[in-house]
Amino acid sequence: MTHPSANAWRCTVCGYIHRGTEPPESCPVCGAPRKFFEPFAESVEEETETPSNQWRCLVCNYDHSGDTPPEKCPVCGASKKKFERISAKIRTTDDTGKDMNVVVIGGGIAGVAAVEAMRQVSQKADITLISKESHLPYFRLNLTRLLAGEIKSDRLPVHPESWYSENRITLIKGAEASDISLTQKQVKVPDGSVYPFDKLILTAGAHPFIPPYPGINREGVTPLRTIDDASYIKAEASKAESVVVVGGGILGLETAGAIVKYAKKVTVIEGFDYLMPRQLPRKAAARLETLLAGMGINLKTGAEIKELAGDERVKGVILKTGETIPADLVIFSTGVRSNSYLARVSGLQVNQGIIVDDNLQSSHPDIYAAGDIAEHRGVVYGLWNAAQYQGTIAGMNAIGKTALFGGIPRSNTIKVLGIDLFSIGKFEADDGSFIVIEKEDEAEYIRFVFHDTHLVGAILYGNTTCSAAIKQAIETKRDFSKTLLNQATVERICDILNG
Repeated sequence: MTHPSANAWRCTVCGYIHRGTEPPESCPVCGAPRKFFEPFAESVEEETETPSNQWRCLVCNYDHSGDTPPEKCPVCGASKKKFERISAKIRTTDDTGKDMNVVVIGGGIAGVAAVEAMRQVSQKADITLISKESHLPYFRLNLTRLLAGEIKSDRLPVHPESWYSENRITLIKGAEASDISLTQKQVKVPDGSVYPFDKLILTAGAHPFIPPYPGINREGVTPLRTIDDASYIKAEASKAESVVVVGGGILGLETAGAIVKYAKKVTVIEGFDYLMPRQLPRKAAARLETLLAGMGINLKTGAEIKELAGDERVKGVILKTGETIPADLVIFSTGVRSNSYLARVSGLQVNQGIIVDDNLQSSHPDIYAAGDIAEHRGVVYGLWNAAQYQGTIAGMNAIGKTALFGGIPRSNTIKVLGIDLFSIGKFEADDGSFIVIEKEDEAEYIRFVFHDTHLVGAILYGNTTCSAAIKQAIETKRDFSKTLLNQATVERICDILNG
């Protein structure tokens, strides 16, 4: 027997999925208050609850056993108040997923969210998760914390290995799918193993994009995408005379901030003439550049790379101006590309990513895709929260429940180098029909952009408390005509947004 249940809640700001009988006081991803959570529509099995000594971190889903939660989450560092008690659930099962064999390719957060969702609504289905990496599926977003020495690698896994066996999920580690047969409905891996499926969910993620500069294959050149990458970087950076990070985006800056603690010299190279041009206007970027300098990080903006110098090992980065920046280690943070090759040669419809509909169903009715490999309405999100949300939706649809993904706003709520930052929509005026209202002081930079009396974009730097209200105002096309006619200030707009 099934019935609609509010045992899951979705943050309407960022799409984060919270599981529990009540929504959290605030979203652990974007900080939105409780009122911005809505019941996450799904059907679950009839169940009763009994008290347990299990606790879950609202930020990273780490599970803790004990009479009380820990003082601090050992995975993400969240405080004790960010933990909730998990009720022990006794299920009255139905036949959802009976005799169904589901294979998930990809052990990132989208893949884990998919198997979590499937097992939550079905005790009958056979579920197999195939992961390319030899490690347990882990929180990729915490790699810079690992690099900084804030956590150890054993604190990265989303679930302990026992969780998979307890939930009857077959976890295959260190196996990269080499062939997908749409006609025979089976997946092959290089060792010859074959995994038949009734439904297949592709969550194989993305790979780092490294521009093909001459010298790119020299030793000492690496991206930061995996645990092994982080271990290599930490070992090499600690003995290097000079480290260069190519890319002034979020990951590049977090990487530089992590290794500056023990590397002798760190330089960030950004091809654009200021940092984070997709998320920040020049004024906000200038504040970030000042912060970098204060941390001892050198910065080269508007710099075009010609080649990497060296012999077997990299020795420096040569710019098109002729300047050479010495480097014993070069870390590339220049974006990612979807791992769509296998899907393409298998005959699925692929553009930048695997094209999916609102059910996250691909061009084949029994194959779904989620996360960095999926392209929905022309968008490949490349965001952790979107991958988790899509994985949940894909898992539910694959197992026979109905759920739709309507997209989430392209906003960024991040914490980079200890600074809270929220960016949404347009932050530059196209012409005179736009109104820009901003404020800056030593602690904060706030910028609102209006068009036709509607808020169309905002930047919050240093204080993101009203980010949820801003997002709602943009989504609902709230009319600010009265406010704008009365010589609006940032303070007045914030007061109105906060109700």
